[in-house]
Amino acid sequence: RANPLKVEPPAAATDWRERYGWELQPVPFCPTGWQVISAQTPLSAPIEYRMGQYYIQDAASMLPAELFDFDDLPAPLVLDMAAAPGGKTTHLISRAGDRGLVLANDSAPGRIAALRGVLRDWGAVNAAVTAYPGERFGAWFPETFDRVLLDAPCSMDHLRPAPGRARPAASAREREGLAARQARLLASALQAARVGGQVVYSTCTLAPEEDEGVLDALLTQYGDALQVEDLSARFGARGAALPADETRDFHPAVTNAVRLWPHTFGTSGFFAALITKTAPLDGPRAEPPSRPLEPLGWEPLARRDSAAVEQFFQQEYGFDLPALLERQKLALWRRGGGIHAFPLSFLSRFAGLPVEGLGLLVAENTPQGLQISHEWAARFGQQFQAGTLRLPSEYLDAWLRGEDAPLAGGDNKTVIMLDEDGRILGRGRQGPQRLKNLLPRRLV
Repeated sequence: RANPLKVEPPAAATDWRERYGWELQPVPFCPTGWQVISAQTPLSAPIEYRMGQYYIQDAASMLPAELFDFDDLPAPLVLDMAAAPGGKTTHLISRAGDRGLVLANDSAPGRIAALRGVLRDWGAVNAAVTAYPGERFGAWFPETFDRVLLDAPCSMDHLRPAPGRARPAASAREREGLAARQARLLASALQAARVGGQVVYSTCTLAPEEDEGVLDALLTQYGDALQVEDLSARFGARGAALPADETRDFHPAVTNAVRLWPHTFGTSGFFAALITKTAPLDGPRAEPPSRPLEPLGWEPLARRDSAAVEQFFQQEYGFDLPALLERQKLALWRRGGGIHAFPLSFLSRFAGLPVEGLGLLVAENTPQGLQISHEWAARFGQQFQAGTLRLPSEYLDAWLRGEDAPLAGGDNKTVIMLDEDGRILGRGRQGPQRLKNLLPRRLV
């Protein structure tokens, strides 16, 4: 799935097809997604992947974010309630144009580092990462979010297995426990959405207890306050959800949801429902946790310091940083030597909420002076009018291995590296005898 924050998806797909010998087929429900039928070059090998220009993802997982309507939302507030490892979060950020705020939450602390890394590599600026049980958000932030995604933890039953990776089916007791938690999470998601807002409930299982059964339970509980949108115009009768299981008939609106059957759609098994909230919901209320940024060492950049950063970007890279900050609704903050862009939507609506990650690193103060971050260069480098350097093709392979290039510069400036086709290769620092490779070690 291509990253529209960094590339033009159709043109990029055409280039990748020709450059890497990929046979591509469009994903019918995702304009930025392609199924790779065959590949002469492995998908994870190209520099474009390491620069966050696309994400490797099962086609079925591209469905949830595509169900939302973002057309009437110039600065949407979005909650991804069970976000890790982050693939669907990056899709939400792209659909929202990286405006407003995507609050990416996951209850498993061990998965937060991976989530932060995915958002960093995607180049997301209007995003925040939290680590709380999703069941709490409805009470903490009732009637708040424009869009809420609950891609619920599930049994993963009936996925199309990869060779040598067959999974044992979940027991009836395990599915029952999962369904109970899914219902609690969905109730929280619905409570957190504003009236008129949209909630997508999705799972990567085809077990009815965790799909139609959960949706049926919430429709029974909240009745006319919910409208399950009819997806048949997009997926036809072959994608309709089940009207009943072996023990019960479901609420008639349940069949408006969609099932992706592996044998029909050529994807992993998947279930998704698009729900519009039409009235307020009764539910518990609670104060969210509070831990302001300032006691943790963060501070907003003073006007004089902001002006110096803006001048640096204009002089070194011909980049209008103030225009970008205004367009994306960002503010510059710092802690230690790092300067970060924080989303104003977070600062105004959720300022005290403790976070595990926020915004994007812009630059760092080093002994050589202010230095642009890799993340900022990878996201916005194609817009720079100066401060770029094309690497001769004979040095390309060594550069991608993390090696320096024998190119003398002498002024210790950090430049944005491009290959002869204009692809971004990270940053380099010009020295008297060589060009130092500043590719992060994780990308080599």
